[in-house]
Amino acid sequence: MKKDLEEIDKMIKEALSAEEAAFYDELNELPILSKLGEVYRGSLGWLAILMNFLIVVLFAGFVYSLYAFINSEGIEDLIRWAAAGFLCMSSVGILKLYFWMQMDKNDIKRELKRIELQIAALSSKASK
Repeated sequence: MKKDLEEIDKMIKEALSAEEAAFYDELNELPILSKLGEVYRGSLGWLAILMNFLIVVLFAGFVYSLYAFINSEGIEDLIRWAAAGFLCMSSVGILKLYFWMQMDKNDIKRELKRIELQIAALSSKASK
């Protein structure tokens, strides 16, 4: 299967001009740290920075809730601090999901660009 994909990529590169082939090479799969960096670029980069700040604050709230939970004596306090800790960690998880969804969205955009490039190459080849 992988060999078939490599052959298809080779055929596509042969059909493209040098400029289009260079652009096609840029659309390859990026490492995870590069994908994470892409989340901070663009029009919603400020939101990603704000959410990272919120993640740090919520995690600090979880640590404080855990400390207070361990040192509490009454049942009501135990329940209150456990609920606060659960809320903090749930919020951190939801914010982390946002980042993964943004990285996935960028991957999908990259694949759509590849498909658009392939369609453009095929249409120019068909019109010749």
